[in-house]
Amino acid sequence: MATGNFSDEQLAQPTANRAVPQIGLFTMFRLGLFQMGLGLLSLLTLGVLNQVLISELRIPGTIAAGAIAMYQFVAPARIWFGYMSDSKPILGHHRTGYIWLGLALQAVCLYLAVQVVWQLGASTVVGWTAQSTGWAALLAFMFALYGLCISSSSTPFTALLVDVSEEENRSKLVGIVWAMLIVGIVAGAIAGEKMLEGITPETLQPSINRLFTIFPITVVGLGVLATFGIEKKYSHYQSRSTIAEREDRITLGAALKVLTASRQTAIFFTFLMVMTISLFLQQPVLEPYAREVFGMTLGESAGLNQFWGYGILAGMAISGFVIVPRLGKQRTAQLGCLFTAGCFVLVILSGLTETQVMLKSAVMLFGLASGILTNGAVSLMLDLTAAETAGTFVGAWGLSQALSQATATVAGGALLDLGRNLFQSPLPAFSLVFACQAIGMLVAVWLLSRVDVQEFRTKASKAIAAVLQTDLD
Repeated sequence: MATGNFSDEQLAQPTANRAVPQIGLFTMFRLGLFQMGLGLLSLLTLGVLNQVLISELRIPGTIAAGAIAMYQFVAPARIWFGYMSDSKPILGHHRTGYIWLGLALQAVCLYLAVQVVWQLGASTVVGWTAQSTGWAALLAFMFALYGLCISSSSTPFTALLVDVSEEENRSKLVGIVWAMLIVGIVAGAIAGEKMLEGITPETLQPSINRLFTIFPITVVGLGVLATFGIEKKYSHYQSRSTIAEREDRITLGAALKVLTASRQTAIFFTFLMVMTISLFLQQPVLEPYAREVFGMTLGESAGLNQFWGYGILAGMAISGFVIVPRLGKQRTAQLGCLFTAGCFVLVILSGLTETQVMLKSAVMLFGLASGILTNGAVSLMLDLTAAETAGTFVGAWGLSQALSQATATVAGGALLDLGRNLFQSPLPAFSLVFACQAIGMLVAVWLLSRVDVQEFRTKASKAIAAVLQTDLD
């Protein structure tokens, strides 16, 4: 990336003389093991621990959900961790050390959080007490720490994807790596079901402890296997960054100046928020929609997730290998937004007919559209990332997505409550949520039309040059 006019001192900085090899498909799948591990961990927290708290220990849903959600509300730390991985290498590596340390601390935090869960449950046997409040606060604190650990590993990992990829192979890398996240969720669901089969109140605690020991250790192993030697062999950081050998000169304030130098950053940040909220508003309402409007059982409604999963895996693969190379990242993301909006219309129409087959087909198409949209948006996100401050940019994009997901979960439920108050039957109440999602996707298309990658690169280059010139002065 061009960085303006520099002095001889700047041009003379050391760079790697060796030719950096291009990553192949095997390495892409290997990197995907990290995301596969995150899929396993997300299942533990959102698929297992929430049920233990609410259904088994009878902890109020608001308290249980609030404590677990703390890992999302510490998302602003992503920017700081991204900056640290840019400017403060660990043992000579900008990304790998943070990834491994974060993974190890995640495993410790999760296990300790489960031990707090048992103490919270024991304290409520005779009713809610001051001691229960204390344990609930400690549980929220543990999940906040867990969120910090996630930020400290996942943000540098995404920055590593920027470092090791090039524009022509980035969509393939994104498609494979994010598809592995879904594979992790599915694999975790199967393994977790087997490990928790035949569980009784007497065996609940040892079974859950075993699950929260084996899974996190497995995830640490997958993360190490995914990234071992990758940065040293494939990273372009040294050759791309004009400040690679001057980490001590780049302060957090300077990194934030680069981050905010272009209006494109704000436009894309807003696009990510609108797109993510519109994508996840259905998260708390789709299964209840299936039950109340279509008369599905609890198991049948939960099974809708598999149709979504099949669709998103296909969407990731098709977009990464076929659509993005032909249409480009920005147009692929726009196509994904429009396709997703159409799918929400199909979900509403399926309710008018009360046809389960139509609903399942609409959900599978929604997964396909989500895969196309995610691949296009994430690939574009990595393009809108200055090499010199990749971690800081990735942290900002991660912040946008994390806050949006948390907002979407709350807003989806609130919109459903509003719909119930406005309408007498469930179909229009649920349709209000899906219609808002479709409208949000159209707004996202408009925002995306204002994104200009070349303008971003020009502004970022000038900002980096200004930072370097200030340092010299």
